[in-house]
Amino acid sequence: MSRVGMNPVSVPEGVNVTIADGAVTAKGKLGELSYGFTEDVDVAMKDGLITVTPKSESKQALAMWGTIRSQISNLVNGVAEGFSVDLEINGVGYRAAVQGKSLVLQLGYSHNIDFPIPEGITIKCAKPTELTVSGADKQQVGQVAANIRSFRKPEPYKGKGIKYVDEYILRKEGKKK
Repeated sequence: MSRVGMNPVSVPEGVNVTIADGAVTAKGKLGELSYGFTEDVDVAMKDGLITVTPKSESKQALAMWGTIRSQISNLVNGVAEGFSVDLEINGVGYRAAVQGKSLVLQLGYSHNIDFPIPEGITIKCAKPTELTVSGADKQQVGQVAANIRSFRKPEPYKGKGIKYVDEYILRKEGKKK
């Protein structure tokens, strides 16, 4: 049984939520997002709280109860505050820069990598070795950050590559003489 699903989602000021035709739509200062949910659960809004309840005691309904509640919570938080992921670039000569609508990465290859920034995502480079990926959609922000990281994953010997700021790289010892 889901314990996450029991908690209602509170709607902050400045966010308009509508529930119609099996979809939840939220509008806020960072844009508009919508999420379609299954027929296994009921979604209702009352007094600024969104509640999700399963229609039956089936395994599918109970599984979707917490999942849909989490998705709606991410939807509401995304249009109100947004989400961000911080990346760190380690390595001699490794750097990043935002040029127009693309991210230019120099990661030790013979060529630069031009990564087009998707719609709804903003990328900031405070330093050439620090990136911040932010946006309203939590899934899209995480996917873009994972795509950027995949260009040069951190290696275990010197730690060179792109890593999340809160990621710990398990280091290996080099050759011994």
